[in-house]
Amino acid sequence: MKKKVQRLLIVALTVILITIPIISSDGIFPYAIQTETLDNGLEVVLVSMNSGGLIAYWSIARVGSRDEYEENRTGFAHFFEHMMFRGTVAYPADVYNAITTSIGASTNAFTTDDLTAYHLSISPQDLEVVMEIESDRFQNLSYPEEMFQTEAGAVYGEYRKNRMNPFFVVAEAVYREAFSKHTYGHTAMGYEEDIKEMPKLFDYSKSFFERHYRPENTILLIVGPIDPKTTMRMIRNYYGEWEVGYKPPDIPREPPQTAERRIEVPYQGKSLPIVWISYKADAFNPEDRYYVANSLLCEMAFGRASEIYKKLVLEEQVIEFIQARQNTNRDPGLIDIVTRIKDPAKVEYVISEIDRVIAEFKSKTPETGRLQELKSRLKYNFLMGLNTPSNVARSLVRWLAVSGTHQVVNVLHETAEKITPEDVLSAARKYLVSQKRTVAVLKGAN
Repeated sequence: MKKKVQRLLIVALTVILITIPIISSDGIFPYAIQTETLDNGLEVVLVSMNSGGLIAYWSIARVGSRDEYEENRTGFAHFFEHMMFRGTVAYPADVYNAITTSIGASTNAFTTDDLTAYHLSISPQDLEVVMEIESDRFQNLSYPEEMFQTEAGAVYGEYRKNRMNPFFVVAEAVYREAFSKHTYGHTAMGYEEDIKEMPKLFDYSKSFFERHYRPENTILLIVGPIDPKTTMRMIRNYYGEWEVGYKPPDIPREPPQTAERRIEVPYQGKSLPIVWISYKADAFNPEDRYYVANSLLCEMAFGRASEIYKKLVLEEQVIEFIQARQNTNRDPGLIDIVTRIKDPAKVEYVISEIDRVIAEFKSKTPETGRLQELKSRLKYNFLMGLNTPSNVARSLVRWLAVSGTHQVVNVLHETAEKITPEDVLSAARKYLVSQKRTVAVLKGAN
């Protein structure tokens, strides 16, 4: 495994692990979790479960478009989602790909506003070889300028492809309008004008990687039939000498919004009208009753069992769908309500129906039985989704990245159990305020 005995001894003597208590057995999460933090700040989350012989191996970098605060430097978090597959001196891209192919590993990555995640699905016997190549690329990523420019061009090609999707176009416009200062104003792809200039910023790319890809800004999540003690010994070996050096970004605060913003978003292709309404929300906080109640409110007001869904989708067939969600973000983000309208003449009617539903939830409490039914259904859906290592990891990854701790799982569900109809009413009055929203209507070409 290319690791010398001397290094093993040094790591064993110098790396100190801080063990955090395992989730209690009476929590909602059904599997044992062990979390430990290496001396260099790398947080390790190990979830033991029987899985039919598969392990989910996730490396979560707590860097996304949120961290791109420097002027004309957006899109680099997403860029490294691509670049991390370009290899190192020890394991060039063709060698890395040959190894993952030979062991039948499924590997991929994605970038969002608050994180970049790299994930593999592997067999237990391949855990150590995967740990070696993954730890190597996080610590020793290496690429020449020519390769950088090629990949930067590919990223711009991906951006242009995404612009063919009307939902990407309207989302990009909404975020840009909703945020005047905060970095949530651009998508994970970045601003187009910045992506065009990216090939000229080779030196900057190196500094971005050095600032953000550090152990104290990374979470290693491993799920499956693992032995925690053996796995931790390997982790100390392969990650223990990773040098610290994370530099937190200087993210500007978003000023309070005091007036509704409305925009019309042109789309060059053909598309039915899309209405996207975004209200300002708080940062993710699983202990905040208002925040958690608002997540329940979104489902009650606009979910598939809601009155407006039955009316506009099933009965009148005016819209294709309607959905709402409160985004899970490290900083104050948005509550998004999205629908696509079948008849362009009914845009204002649909917006008025959305406003009617919001007014009703701001004027009276929902039925207790309906709220309890929703809680039970969401809890059941969450538990039923924890059927494979990959699904378990996916259920945890955003909460881990945003909060920095696995304990959020139980806390969030404990808070949800306490939510009352009065809490839902209070959340509606707090968040669904017209002066704090952005309304966008996308219209396609005739």
